[in-house]
Amino acid sequence: MKPLILCRHDIILQPESSRVIIRPFIPLEKTRITTIIGRALLLSEKEVEAELKMIREEFHARHFDIEEVMLYHFQMVERHVFTQRELSQDRKLLIGAMFSGEYALESAALFNPSIVPHPDQSDVPPGALRFVMSLRATGEGHISSIEFRSGIIDAEGMVRVDEISKCLTVPHVLRDPSYNKRRFLNKLHEMGAESENASAVMDSLPDLFTLTDLKLSIESVKKEARFISMDLLRAIERIKWLADSNYELQFPLSLQMSERIIFPVSANESNGIEDARFVRFIEENGSVMYYATYTAYNGRATLPQLIETHDFHHFRILTLSGNGVQNKGMAFFPRKIGGQYLTLSRQDDENLFLIRSYDPHHWDNPELLMRPSEMWESVKIGNCGSPIETEAGWLVITHGVGPMRKYCIGAALLDLNDPSKILGRLKEPLIVPDGNEREGYVPNVVYSCGSLIHNDMLVLPYAMSDKATAVVSIRLDELLKKLLESAPSVRAAASAAATTAAAATA
Repeated sequence: MKPLILCRHDIILQPESSRVIIRPFIPLEKTRITTIIGRALLLSEKEVEAELKMIREEFHARHFDIEEVMLYHFQMVERHVFTQRELSQDRKLLIGAMFSGEYALESAALFNPSIVPHPDQSDVPPGALRFVMSLRATGEGHISSIEFRSGIIDAEGMVRVDEISKCLTVPHVLRDPSYNKRRFLNKLHEMGAESENASAVMDSLPDLFTLTDLKLSIESVKKEARFISMDLLRAIERIKWLADSNYELQFPLSLQMSERIIFPVSANESNGIEDARFVRFIEENGSVMYYATYTAYNGRATLPQLIETHDFHHFRILTLSGNGVQNKGMAFFPRKIGGQYLTLSRQDDENLFLIRSYDPHHWDNPELLMRPSEMWESVKIGNCGSPIETEAGWLVITHGVGPMRKYCIGAALLDLNDPSKILGRLKEPLIVPDGNEREGYVPNVVYSCGSLIHNDMLVLPYAMSDKATAVVSIRLDELLKKLLESAPSVRAAASAAATTAAAATA
């Protein structure tokens, strides 16, 4: 068979250490906090003004509203201020600056992209498509976050990424998010956190409750208790942990796409938000929701989580429940099939699984879909984002890990009506790490979290050795032809696997 021809676009998204946000820089020890505040209190008002003037001159151009952030950080330590006198606004800002620090989000890497149609297609040239690309940005301490880019794929298939802003903004975390009681209880059950104490907190809450409702219920239960037992404290701690893990974010409408950053908020993602797989999901009534599964990492364990957004301005971050919520790499199908939501996932760090559900937040009973087959994927396989619907079937871009931990990108084709049936599977990879692509933070890796089809071309952004991002295009008809040509060998492999499984069971 003739090898597939890749069109390599003149796009390399490199990490830039100049793209920074301001994060809290607050010591854990209370005595250190008060000591630092004390140094600010010793200054005269004139000295405060002079110091603040230098900070403004040095950092103002690097951020949209530096004073808002400094004031917020002052409020985080305000309870440690040990003077009764009224502080001037400048002194509050200076104290806030003393507990602030810049963080370079992508100083180490900008990689693992996914791409979806932009929710706003107004003023797009005929035959073109505006897109949103998500990227995993990694900085100091190997903490990962989600960045965005926008751009245009023109009628001829050429890809252009919009010029990026030098400024970045973290969103506002909404103070009073809402929760679905049924889903909240499902997750408590899965955590083994059900108890009389938990029920006492949850029973009085409505089907849709807010964080304020939850806090009032907790305080009511504590007041009614004869004494505060360790079991009650443990139940409240777990409920609060779950509530904190489900939150909402809001960006100002005026921000460019490249100015938005989703940085870890909850404890279970304190060490990173990894590998978001975005998909444009179309409900049966025609409404659109953008879903993204990502891996939350707290430094010890990973946990699949879900992002929901209609517009890339307002985001809901949600925990998932069910025995299928394991490992890494969940990816939603872009519509229901047979009245059910479907995802691909890797449950065992080796094989690819299919899961069906009537609830996009709860996933049970994964079905084995695909095992490693060729040597280039002999260690483990996974998806490179959500399946893409074509007339021939569901196109799944895959990744395979082979000898020397080399990651390659491949493809498979699933039946449209029954995605558990594999119609075709490439014997040779689409993309292998070659030349400069082999060198990076993790060498010998090419990887993607999502692609799309436009004008009969597969547009596939991919990461190079966990460092930077490139983009290729592949003719869809040629890729599908090659996948369908592989059908006889796929059926033979499936039959051999079934025979082996039956022999092992006998």
